[in-house]
Parts: sequence; C-alpha cells; structure tokens
Amino acid sequence: MTYIPTHTLMARLWREAIRGYLGKLLLAVLFMALMAGATALSAWLMKPVVNEIFIARDRQMLWLIGAAVLATFAIKGVSNYTQSTLMAHVGLKIVADMQNRLYQHMTSLELGYFHDNSTGSLLSRYTIDVGSMRVAVTHGITVFGKDVLSLVGLVGVMFIQDWELAFIAFFVFPISIIPIAKLGRRMRKVTINTQVEMGLFTTTLEQTFQGIRVVKAYGMEDYERNRIATLVNKIYTLAFKQLRTRALSSPIMETLGGVAVTTVIIYGGYRVIENATDPGGFFSFITALLLAYEPLKRLANVNATLQEGMAGAQRTFEALDYPNRITERENATELKVTRGEIKFDHVSFTYPKAEGVHGDLEVALDNVSITVPAGKMVALVGSSGAGKSTVMNLAPRFYDITAGSLLIDGQDVRDVTFKSLRGAIALVSQDVMLFDDTVRNNIAYGREAASFDEIKDAARNAAAHDFIEALPDGYDTMVGEHGVRLSGGQRQRLAIARAMLKNAPILLLDEATSALDTESERYVQAALSTLMKDRTTLVIAHRLSTVVDADLIYVLDRGRVAEQGTHSELLDKGGIYANLYQLQFTTTDQDQ
Repeated sequence: MTYIPTHTLMARLWREAIRGYLGKLLLAVLFMALMAGATALSAWLMKPVVNEIFIARDRQMLWLIGAAVLATFAIKGVSNYTQSTLMAHVGLKIVADMQNRLYQHMTSLELGYFHDNSTGSLLSRYTIDVGSMRVAVTHGITVFGKDVLSLVGLVGVMFIQDWELAFIAFFVFPISIIPIAKLGRRMRKVTINTQVEMGLFTTTLEQTFQGIRVVKAYGMEDYERNRIATLVNKIYTLAFKQLRTRALSSPIMETLGGVAVTTVIIYGGYRVIENATDPGGFFSFITALLLAYEPLKRLANVNATLQEGMAGAQRTFEALDYPNRITERENATELKVTRGEIKFDHVSFTYPKAEGVHGDLEVALDNVSITVPAGKMVALVGSSGAGKSTVMNLAPRFYDITAGSLLIDGQDVRDVTFKSLRGAIALVSQDVMLFDDTVRNNIAYGREAASFDEIKDAARNAAAHDFIEALPDGYDTMVGEHGVRLSGGQRQRLAIARAMLKNAPILLLDEATSALDTESERYVQAALSTLMKDRTTLVIAHRLSTVVDADLIYVLDRGRVAEQGTHSELLDKGGIYANLYQLQFTTTDQDQ
C-alpha cells in the first residue's frame, strides 16, 4: 500500500468527516482553554503559597490563596468533564457517519468487489479501521487542544518567573522531534500490516465456524488450529512491534526531561542560594515545569496514535475511493414491463480483473444471442463454466455487458433505474440466503409492508405454510444464521415464498432444485410450477429432467450458444444436449 503523507490524510479527514462538527469542536477547545488556564494558574499560585504562607506566614493570605486553589481545581474538573464529553460525542458521531457512508458505498458496488475481497477484510474496515480513526481524531484534537494550550500557559508562567531558566529548560526538547517523527512513520506501516492480518484472521474464523461440519467430518481440526495459531502469532508479533515502537518515545522524553529538570534544579537552586531569585518564584517555575512534562510526553506519544488512525483512514478512504463500475445513468427511466420479454443481443462479457491479477482473463460470454419470450420458460444448460451463471448475473445488472445489448421489452437495462429493473425480477438460487431473523421477516424481505395474510398466502403457494405452522413459534420462529435451523428443502421453499410475495413479472431460477432430495424436490417443483405461471422464466438446471418441458432450451459451451431448440428437437440433433441427456440418464439407471 502506497504511503500517503499524514497532512494529506488529515486534510481529507477534516473536509469529509470533522468539519461538520466545527461548532462542538470549538466549544470543546474553549473548555480546554479554561482547563489549560486553570493548570497554569495552579503553577503560578505556588509562588504566593511559598512566599506569603510558608515564608511571610500571612494568615489572611492563607484563606485567600486556599480559596483560589479550590476554585482553580473546580474549574479544571468541570472543564475537563465538559470537553471530554463533547469530544466523545464528536468522535462517536464521526465513526457512525463514516460507517454509514462506507456501507452505502460498498452496497452500491458490483458483485465483483465482494468476490475479490474477503468478508473479514471488509468487516475490518468497519470496526478496526474506523475505530482507529475515531481514537486518532478525538485523542489528537484533545492532545493538541488541551495539552498544547496547557503548555502555552505553563510555559508563560515559566517565562514570567524566570526567562533564563525557561530557555535552558526548553533548549533540549526540539532534539526529540526527529526520532519521534521517524517512529510515527514506522508505526503507520506496522499498523496497516496488523489491520490486514486481522482481516484475514476474521475471515478464517468465519469460514471455520460456518464450515465446522466439514472441518469435523474430514478430521481437519488440527489443521485449522495450526492455521489459526499461525495467524495469531503473526498478529501477536505485529502488535508487539507496534507497542514497542510506541514505547520508544518514552525513553527519549524521559531522558530529555531528566536533563531539563536536573539543569533547572542545579542552576535555579544556585540562583536562590545567591539571592538572584526568591524561593517562591523558583518553586512556581519547578511546578510549571513538572506540570508541563506530562503534556509534553502526551504530545510525543500522540504521533504514534495519530499514525495508527491515519493507517485506518488510509484503508477507509481506499475503500471509499473504489470506483463503482456499474452506475445508474443520470437520465435513467423507469422500466415498464408490459410483456416481460428478455433479449440478449450479441452480448459479450469479460469479468473485470481483480486487484493484483495480471494477464488476460478468459471471455465469459462471446457474442451470445438469447431470447426469452414473454410468459415462457427458457432453460440454459451446459457444462460448468459454460457461462450460464454469467447470463443470470447480467439480467439484473449485477455486472454490465462488455458488448452488445440486453433488452427487456425493448428497453436497454442500462437506460433504466436499478430499482425498477430489480423490482421486476425475482431470483431463486441454489444457494438460498436466509437472514438470522424470523420466518415471517425472511419471506417479507424486499416487501416489508406486506400484510401477514399476504405472507401466509405466499407461503401456501410455495408449499411452505404447513411446515412453518409446525415450527416452535410458527412464522415468528428464528431460522438461525443462513437458515441453519431448517432443512434444505424448507429453506428453498421460503426462498420461493419470498419470490411469490414479490410478485415480479420476470423470474430467474438458478439451479433451484439441484441440491435437494427426492421428496423435497417434489415439494419445491410443485411450488416452482405455481411461481412460474404467467411469468417470463429463465432457468439454469443441471438436472435436465427438470427442463424437458421448457418452451426453449439454449445449450451454452465455452461462452457461446452451441445449440437451441425444444427438448425433442435437441435430442433429434444428437449434439451436446443429447449427449448430456444420455449421460445423465445412463448414470441414473446405473445408480438404480
């Protein structure tokens, strides 16, 4: 990942995330200034404490100075609380805004982005990266506000009390700037590497937990444990390096601070002994110097925190800057489906290159022309990799065609709005996606306003109502992650019920029955027959027995249309389809 200068990232962070909260930030800085003034005043008060109380023994000044000290600490406490809550509010709002913005952008991207990036990597953008940005913003502004203002006040006290000592004390601190700046750049690099490994770690955990049945079935527990252990050790090594790099600023500041304090004590003590200054002024100076030491250390450490945040900001902006290759045209119109005809007219398509992939990519579709007549069922068959799923992905514009045109009732899908296009299409695939929610909400997904009666009607038409009623909580039963508490046939029928409820004129069926047992397939096929009635249907099927009644069958081979016709016509040709059909039924007969 290319190193982006801190000031460039900070400028963008200011424009896109921080500037909207300028009013609250200024109010927080005002209270930081009050706190800084109270801190400086507490150091200045050491002079009358020593001179008026301990040396002059003035009783009247005792109560006056005591009240001043109490008021000073009260102002400091209230100011600190107020600025802390204001900064926390701003920091959390920045995180919320950035997470919302990131989610809106990512969900607008084409499917290829999610295929090219692991789930763990995407999740780390929302959690680790954005969280580190919040710490950098709130901590950075607080330190630069509160601590810089405190330093200004304390340094002012020091110069008022003894300008010569002040010059001596602060002569050594500029020396620390160069090594601390180098540490910050190293911190950014280590932090980015740590965040990348954390994304991989999250992905691996998710995969092993979701695939735990396969892990156990193949006895791969030790393999997965070793894989996780390797990642954990990598993260440990990087995290330790990160902490060690951060800690390096401490000995630098401690050493320089020790030199400064020692010099002040020796030289200042000598001046008190020689009566060149009074004890009160010297103690006030020493108090200001010691109080200034902590904010100085925090300022030295803030660069490390800032670089951690800039690493998160760089990765977040990288995601936000990812170009959306599929966009809606400014003058896009509403798709008007009058009949529902789909026409692929000399369509070619090549999947875009993933980041880091070199060389030419294989053409997925090459000059393909397919027509799905209105209200008819058209099937796509062919071997794996022939281009069937690509055709399915192009219809709702999950990807954009490379050449040719894709028309629905004569309207190019690139000229219509996403909402109207995808609203006219219902998709039922082999890999059913159910959310960890109730049966009712999974059926109503996409039609949240549907009534309970409509949901039940859709379930009945999908042959799902009876099994749903038998569940522990009926339609309010939680299905678990990916519908894990339901059988494959039950999940498939819920997906069909969802499509029923959507009531779209165009239906895409992507191998909807390929993974089902005989009984489940019988239920699902009956539900699909109901769903396909009076709808334009495009079907992908590996089991050719499920498409023998199709109005038209296209045989794809290596991204091209090799054959087309009805089931009987294709059998008479004795080509690819006839060979596939003969092979499947010969295998079935042998299995029996």
